[in-house]
Amino acid sequence: MTIFAKLTRTEIKLFLREPVGAFFSLLFPTILVAILGSIKVFRDPSPELNGLRTIDVYVGIAVALSLAMIGLQVLPMVLATYRERGVLRRIATTPVRPITLLAAQLTASVLIALVSSALCITVGYAVYDVPLAENFPGFVLAFLLCALGVFAIGLLIAALVPTGKAGNAVGTLLFFPSMFFAGLWTPREFMPDWVQRIGDFTPMGAGERALHDAMSGTWPNWLSAVVLLGYLILFGLGAARLFRWT
Repeated sequence: MTIFAKLTRTEIKLFLREPVGAFFSLLFPTILVAILGSIKVFRDPSPELNGLRTIDVYVGIAVALSLAMIGLQVLPMVLATYRERGVLRRIATTPVRPITLLAAQLTASVLIALVSSALCITVGYAVYDVPLAENFPGFVLAFLLCALGVFAIGLLIAALVPTGKAGNAVGTLLFFPSMFFAGLWTPREFMPDWVQRIGDFTPMGAGERALHDAMSGTWPNWLSAVVLLGYLILFGLGAARLFRWT
């Protein structure tokens, strides 16, 4: 556990040393909430949102955004770069098992996503009176399900790509359609029903819906939970089978 804790701290330090990645993963979702909240129409109740304001919905979307950036862009790039530069191969010759490094990287990613999400929620609540999640245990469950589902996809990308740049490129290609279905460009409630239905089966669409349910006071719906668990099992097993340490 001491080795695991040290590796986790090291991974966080290495992450913070990359200013561009740290900015977009930690601060950009909060900046997005601040910008959108400053638009008056986004602070007015909307009939399409059952009386909620658009900014109320966007806080949950910003949480999903932080998970997507870390899981689809940062995680594959870091792990593929470690393999490309021989870091994993060298660790395999030490008493520290490569799987320990992988667990530390995943733990660091979750902690970074937690900080980013907490910043989004704090700014939304303190500045724009966005209500906190009415079902906090449900929100934690939705957050973990979304994180596990999207991180499993990131691990599979890292398992398949040859370089860190390729990992970032593939993750970025998946990031934009994933966040479209999560409602980043327009909330899901404004989309046609058939687009929402497709989004329900995407990782970020299911994740955003689960987060929205919890913020509204209910538990994540069964469809979102099953979809996210499906991504975790399918992509997680694929990553475990295909991941190369050298």
